Amino acid sequence: MNQAIQFSDREEWDPIRKAVTCTALDHGFLINCRILAESLELRFGSSGAPEHYLSLFRLHRWDFEEELEALIADREFDADGWVTV
Repeated sequence: MNQAIQFSDREEWDPIRKAVTCTALDHGFLINCRILAESLELRFGSSGAPEHYLSLFRLHRWDFEEELEALIADREFDADGWVTV
């Protein structure tokens, strides 16, 4: 684990992006992260209400944070400046 990247414990459902969003702090810089509902559905085989997606994220938080951390370290930002899974 990279000690320089820290994730907040606050996650939210973004109805516009249809994603669970969270933030990370990388060497003092705030990084916006999102896990698309589509990605959650592909991994876990079900769709549902926003609370369902938030529950899946919370249940698998460590795995998602590891994946997001690797993307941040590799500077894999999308056109909006977000890191997206």
